[in-house]
Formats: sequence, C-alpha cells, structure tokens
Amino acid sequence: MRLSVVVPLLNEESNLRPLHSRLSAVFDRLKVEGQIIFVDDGSTDSSAKVIAELAHADPRVKGIVFSRNFGHEAASTAGLDAADGDAIVLMDADLQDPPEVIEQMFARWREGYEIIYARRSKRKGESAYKRCTSWLFYRILSALSEVQIPLDVGDFRLIDRRVLDAVKRCREHDRFMRGLIAWTGFRSTAVEYERPERVSGETKYNTLKLLWLSLDAAVGFSILPLRLASALGFLVTLGSLVMVMILVAQKLMSQLEIPGYALQTAGLFFLGGVQMLLLGILGEYIGRIYRQIQARPLYVVREIISADQSKHAATVERVL
Repeated sequence: MRLSVVVPLLNEESNLRPLHSRLSAVFDRLKVEGQIIFVDDGSTDSSAKVIAELAHADPRVKGIVFSRNFGHEAASTAGLDAADGDAIVLMDADLQDPPEVIEQMFARWREGYEIIYARRSKRKGESAYKRCTSWLFYRILSALSEVQIPLDVGDFRLIDRRVLDAVKRCREHDRFMRGLIAWTGFRSTAVEYERPERVSGETKYNTLKLLWLSLDAAVGFSILPLRLASALGFLVTLGSLVMVMILVAQKLMSQLEIPGYALQTAGLFFLGGVQMLLLGILGEYIGRIYRQIQARPLYVVREIISADQSKHAATVERVL
C-alpha cells in the first residue's frame, strides 16, 4: 500500500521540517509505504534548499521546483502529476492542515470512499473579517457552480488513484482543483477537524485572491454568469419597452409635461454600465478560450530533487 502526499508551497521554509517529521510519524502509524512530494512554486526563501536536505536524508521525499511562480493550482497539478500512490493526499505546508487528520481520512478510504474531504469545524487564530469572507466565498461558489462543491472545505483531502487518473485528464489552464475533484463524481465523504493557527509565515490568500478564485470557479464550472447576463439584458430591454409604451400613451393623452432630462441621463449611464458588465462577463470566457488555445504548459519545472540526485530540466516540460 502506497500513500502519496502532495504539498504545494510558497515561502514555507520554516514549516517544512516539522511537516516532514509529522508526516513520517503518520506513515509509521499507518504502516504504509509513504511518498512526500513538495512542489516549490517559485519561492524566494530557502524552501528549495530545505527540500533538498530532506530529500537527501529521506528517500520518500521528492521535490519539484518551478522556474517561477505559476500559482497554487498549477503547483497542486504538478504534484498530482508526479504522485504514484494508491491513495493521494493534497495538503498545504503551513501546518494548518494537521497531518494527523490523514489517519482519519485513510480509514474512510479503507471503507470504500474515493474522495475524503477535511472539513474545518473551527478556524482558530483568524479574524472575524477573514471568517466572514471565507464563509461568503464558499456560499457564492456553491450558488454559481453547476458542480456540487462541499462547503467550508479547502484543498486538504485524500483521493483514490482512480480519482487522480480522472483529474489528470483535465488540462484546462484556469484550474480550480477543488472543483475538478468534485466534478469526477466519485463516492465522497468528509471528516471534521479544528483548523489550528498558522505556526509561522503569512497566508497567501487575501480577499482579492479569494475573489479571483471564486471567479475562476464560477467561469470554469458554470455558464450561469452568461445566463445571468442574458436575463439582465432581457429585463433591461423589457423595462425600456414598457417605458416607451408609457411615454407614447402620455403623449397621446397630452399628459407629457416634463422633458425628463434627468431620467434620460440616468438611463444612459445605467445602460452603459450594463453593457460594460456584459462585455466583462463575455471577456472572461473569451480570455479563458484564448489562454487555452495557446497550448502553453501548465507549469515549467526548473529542478527535480530526489534522494540520490538533483537534476536540472534540460527542456521545458510540457504536460499534455
């Protein structure tokens, strides 16, 4: 039995050694053959050096170092591409995803579940603003997405090999791994855990990044924004026709006394704003089509670190 743990990271040098130690203890308790894949998403600190030290000391550790920052979703994809376990865990390196929860997820996997989410029952050390924006993010995401994405669930999860094989066939550029895994539709369940405070470092997700992430999810897993744009256009058109009919009736009845310049000006600005909004929604979809047809690789690997060697990629690795 082989258990792979994929850890995308950015500037997490201080957390890697304690994370490795705790994961090693989990492997020992589960009595499985373990694999840890650290994916360095263009860190500017000594994360790559720490990964190399861990890899040379532990043959279970493998490091993938990007040529630059390609984003958390690309780093997760690279780690999943390299994983060869029967079960695969995706988690962050900030120690807010407790490695010990893997034991609970592994037990549910042995029961026959193929996707096991780690659901956060409590979020310690976070401000009320952070909790509120996160709560709102998951509800908006659930409302916009055509795929049922679990609420209050981050990237921390365990998936079966069959789920991974299905996800690896999806190679779109604007990726949202939580949605892709849910999209596969395999049998799923959740385990509850209390999310601890971050030990060190800073969170990589602020309000703006959460907003862009929700936009990626909405556009990537639904055409609802386009349908809402069509509905809005229809309502504006219908309202305009009703207003024209009222004005014509007033004119025929000689009741049209005020020219209505204020209404006309406000209406022009309103229609201009609606048009800009609709163009923006169309632009989001067209921009994603443009990036997809460019057929660029999802990520570029600068260095692969293993227990016995550290080799530089001779060419750009293109994932098809």
